[in-house]
Amino acid sequence: MRMMRAARFRPASGTLAVEEVPVPRPGPGEALVKVAACGICHSDLSLLNGVFRTELPVITPGHEASGTIDELGAPTPGWERGDRVVLHAGRACGSCIACVSGAAPDDCERVQIMAFDYDGAWAEYVVVPVAALVRVPDSIPLEQAAVLADAVSTPYAAVVDTASVRPAESVGVWGLGGIGTHALQAARLAGAAPVIGLDPLPAARERALELGADHAVDPTAEDALDRIAELTGGRGLRVAIDAVGRASTIAQANRALGHRGRLVLVGMSMDTVELGPLAAFTRDRHAVTGHLGYRKEHIQQLVDLVAAGRLDIGRSVSAQLPLAEIAEGVRRLAEKDGNPIRIVIRP
Repeated sequence: MRMMRAARFRPASGTLAVEEVPVPRPGPGEALVKVAACGICHSDLSLLNGVFRTELPVITPGHEASGTIDELGAPTPGWERGDRVVLHAGRACGSCIACVSGAAPDDCERVQIMAFDYDGAWAEYVVVPVAALVRVPDSIPLEQAAVLADAVSTPYAAVVDTASVRPAESVGVWGLGGIGTHALQAARLAGAAPVIGLDPLPAARERALELGADHAVDPTAEDALDRIAELTGGRGLRVAIDAVGRASTIAQANRALGHRGRLVLVGMSMDTVELGPLAAFTRDRHAVTGHLGYRKEHIQQLVDLVAAGRLDIGRSVSAQLPLAEIAEGVRRLAEKDGNPIRIVIRP
């Protein structure tokens, strides 16, 4: 029996440890992928600290992964052993109304998420549906390709789909970590102007300007909302994206909206959100929408954009650590040590 190393999390005890486990075998319609890199995401932290839950007694976290195909569960036209791939982190449930009616996997109403509903990729190998595979050209390093699956694709989907950002619309992004930094880049790619980044950390604001933000504002400053008004010609934001998930940042983002402004909530927490008087929403026609995840087509679009040189994610990987140092990677992200965009594990 082939064995591999994997980081295994036990919710009952809250323990995370690298262990030797059997290499999983792919069934029909599945692929075994040798993991090249897997990101550490705030959603992973939420699993480890109990904010998000899994029904499994033990699970391998990690849902931002890239690698090479090691084995196919059945002959699959178009795919071969050794192909470089990035992984869509979801699979269809197979039993909801959409699945039973033959809808595409992205239309599943109870999609199962890698690292929460089935084993993820903080491991040497991972099994995924063949439908989750997106080919990666040789021009894109696999450690960069890994972060396309969530760190880039989730904010990209929030900008181009949920917020439907159009050219020349003003966009503000609260929280300039992994999600927020890429939301800024996606907004600029969509033609937004001005693009304003908001973060209390000076280093995060400076980095946002280097990556294409037109302006960077300290949201804790007393004049933060006045500054946003000034930068938008007194009109306020057309789109505000909260990548923090705290009641205070969401409330501030809402107050920064102008007429027909759209607030998109991407960050997650257990905070209770209060957005103020209803009259303000009806008078100014504000819209508030939650956003989660992405579709496979978004990863394919991002691969094409990176390959074409339209999107630069060369700075998206802040550090690379071996699997044995997964606990150190988790600590760095939780404590914002080094102001990381994304830390990836290289099994």
